[in-house]
Amino acid sequence: MSAWRWWDAALPMTPSTIELRPTADDHRIARYAAAAIVLTVAEAAIPLPLPGVKPGLANIITLLVLARYGWRDAVWVTLLRVVAGSLLLGQFLAPGFFLSLTGAVFSLTTLGLAMALPGRWFGPVSRSVLAAFAHIAGQLVLARLWLVPHDGVFYLAPIFAVAALVFGLANGLAVARLLADDAERQDGAQTKDGDVLAC
Repeated sequence: MSAWRWWDAALPMTPSTIELRPTADDHRIARYAAAAIVLTVAEAAIPLPLPGVKPGLANIITLLVLARYGWRDAVWVTLLRVVAGSLLLGQFLAPGFFLSLTGAVFSLTTLGLAMALPGRWFGPVSRSVLAAFAHIAGQLVLARLWLVPHDGVFYLAPIFAVAALVFGLANGLAVARLLADDAERQDGAQTKDGDVLAC
């Protein structure tokens, strides 16, 4: 008997399984990521006046998660949305994927820094605008370094800046409205609990 067969006989292989149990946080992140992916796919069907100028509807989900659960969850939701959305749209590892990923990294970094700013002055609308400008800046930098190695790409910066301002404001206002609805529901629930206790 060879040494290898003797070793196999002496140490028989036993089947082993690794069970990964998703937590409540995993389920929550998956739900928000799914909503962001749906918005990304729906947005791809909207005719664009200029390549790269998009409303960024999925950023509403990112900002909502940021406000409710923090930066870490927002990062997970955004990265899952970028990867899964590119797979569904057939753009994975294409230039559009790297542009989207770079914009997402820039905007997430900006949002992480913005979390340290006074919440009284920097709410959902301000964060949305900052993230939109960071997203455009990241895409322009990548386009200049890789896709269009010419400074002429920066001639589009004013157009992208206007789009970032408009869509950033719109998305931020949508998030502010959703957060206000959350606050109203919580106040209503506390009022009902108080009425029950009073009875």
